[in-house]
Amino acid sequence: MPSRRWLPGRDLALDLGTASTLIHQQGRGVVLDEPSVVALAADSDEVLAAGRAAKEMLGRTPGSMRSVRPLRGGVIHDPDVAERMLRVFADTVGVSSVLRPRVVVCVPSTVSPLERRAVEDVALRVGARRVYVVEEPVVAAIGAGLPLTGSDASTVVDIGGGSTDAAILALGGVVASRSVRVGGESMDEAIAAHVEQHYSLLLGERSAEHIKIEAGSAFPLGQERRTRVRGRDLVTGLPRTVEIGSTEVRRALDAPVRAVVDLVRSLLDASPPELVGDVLSRGVVLTGGGALLRGLDARLEHELGVPTRVADEPLRAVVRGAGRCVDDFATLEPVLVDGRRF
Repeated sequence: MPSRRWLPGRDLALDLGTASTLIHQQGRGVVLDEPSVVALAADSDEVLAAGRAAKEMLGRTPGSMRSVRPLRGGVIHDPDVAERMLRVFADTVGVSSVLRPRVVVCVPSTVSPLERRAVEDVALRVGARRVYVVEEPVVAAIGAGLPLTGSDASTVVDIGGGSTDAAILALGGVVASRSVRVGGESMDEAIAAHVEQHYSLLLGERSAEHIKIEAGSAFPLGQERRTRVRGRDLVTGLPRTVEIGSTEVRRALDAPVRAVVDLVRSLLDASPPELVGDVLSRGVVLTGGGALLRGLDARLEHELGVPTRVADEPLRAVVRGAGRCVDDFATLEPVLVDGRRF
């Protein structure tokens, strides 16, 4: 975790994601980037670790401990654990309990009123003075450097750990949007299911993610890749190592990748005729961790016929965009949804 301290009362931007939590401090940039994982004592639910230290424990905890992801599908699944995780992060970087900051929180575009309320409640209990909610595609576009205030349309697809949000934006607002609860975790699960079915090998979450990172792709590669992974043999119960190539991993990933392609196709079908030219000329920009899957941009371009590119630092596009909101509230307040106050 970072050693630098927040100045009390400075406004914050919070990207509370299924896979990672990122926090931007006004005038300082991103001050925290940690996995959204908490390690708890099994008997008392005491928080033993949060963030990177807790993620290292996934699949390795003894009976006296358990590792928990408090978010699923891009929204809070366990409010109590999410609050305690954020308290650990806030205490680490020194959020003031007296000079409470305003907080901009990012949510999927299809978040329900109940899910939004859970996010606001957690932020208020952790120390926010006032909470603003903003849709992830909007701030992802801001973070990717796309223009929002002009009449020309921009198209962004944000592929997070638990959900994928796609939107066409113009004149400072969302013209059309689509969302699906498919993201990086769905890809990990698809890989684990494939290995279990074809190799009778049970993989942990970290092992499936390793395969995705090392050999995952959505489109044929110029040079295919291979990686080795160890799991538990379902027949013998003993550890066993297998080697798997990117061609096979691509087949395993076909369902979640197809869901992303179909989502973007649905968004483009919903585009007003006046904006079709903008979409074709400006193309589609991919953000989020899922954008790092090899060949995903090529797959979308091949199937949809629309130029597609990956944003610079796609993992931080959302928090960068939300950070611009807190750095310049006056300019970007039109894209914020005024939330609740303490």
